[in-house]
Amino acid sequence: MEAAPDDRAQPMTVRVGLVGVGRMGSVLARHLVNGVPEASLVAIADLDRAKAQALASQNGAAAVYVDPLELFERRDIEAVLIVTPTDTHPALVAAAAAAGKHVFVEKPLALTLDGCERAISAAAAAGVKLQVGFMRRFDPAYREAKGKIEQGAIGRPTLFKSINRDPVRTSLEFARRESSGGLIMDLGIHDFDLARWLMGSEVARVSSEGGCLAYPELAEAGDIDNAVVNLRFQDGAVGNVDLSRNAVYGFDSRTEVLGTSGAVVVGRQRESDLMLLYAKGAGGPTRPGRFDQAYLEEIRHFIDCVAHDRPPSVTGSEARLATAIGIAATRSLDQGRPVELGELQAAEPG
Repeated sequence: MEAAPDDRAQPMTVRVGLVGVGRMGSVLARHLVNGVPEASLVAIADLDRAKAQALASQNGAAAVYVDPLELFERRDIEAVLIVTPTDTHPALVAAAAAAGKHVFVEKPLALTLDGCERAISAAAAAGVKLQVGFMRRFDPAYREAKGKIEQGAIGRPTLFKSINRDPVRTSLEFARRESSGGLIMDLGIHDFDLARWLMGSEVARVSSEGGCLAYPELAEAGDIDNAVVNLRFQDGAVGNVDLSRNAVYGFDSRTEVLGTSGAVVVGRQRESDLMLLYAKGAGGPTRPGRFDQAYLEEIRHFIDCVAHDRPPSVTGSEARLATAIGIAATRSLDQGRPVELGELQAAEPG
């Protein structure tokens, strides 16, 4: 007797194209191929064909393009990962959306509020999903910290502190504001997103200080290597973001939220990625590794949203709010004064 057909729904395979084969493009390609069985990487585009071909060979992608528009034209590709310099994001997001592709784009979404609006509007008009790569929201320790804060474990949040330090300076070409937005925008954008996410309040005012203290040559590119950005939240809470390109001892990422009855700390403290500090004692689960799992989880989330028609948890609108903080903080540095977020008019970061 012939077996009855299996009517159970088979898992959908989302066919994905990747644009950009730099360090982050390589990281996301690896996670997509090795950690997301519901997805298939079928094509890669980059101006450097040789590098694109090498990454395609490593990850089983069959097609390579120099022009990303050719990749977007493929009708069999449903979603794209855009991992290119920030100044290219709005145009690429708009082109991908117009071609009907769901879009994951690395942070920042754009260097200007106009650029953010262009990307957001293009995705909305095309009816496609837009997720921005704020991977720290998917880090297990940060997610646990968010949950503790929402549960009231530390009382009302009153102070936000974040440290984000790279061990080496960026290239002079990348450092140029027209490419990356500069230190405050490029490195600080994660912290600005974390600030509003963890504190549950929008930033109302910023005040920045910074300079070329370790790498004077960065001044030639119009950038700096160290900065601090003070924050005032709409609910009256305060915060501070510490940014550096010269943490020669290694990549350093730590965050603390102080509340009226305790604190939550995320980072390399006592070999734990999460500690809860109360009036008496301290404790928290040990979790090795930093952010590798977060990159995997953000891509899993994106593919799941595409496969099951769900809205991404990190939207273009939220990315726009983080970009606005970066623009205001850069303006504060340039003009030597506090800047109210209300001053920004969908304008340039000058």
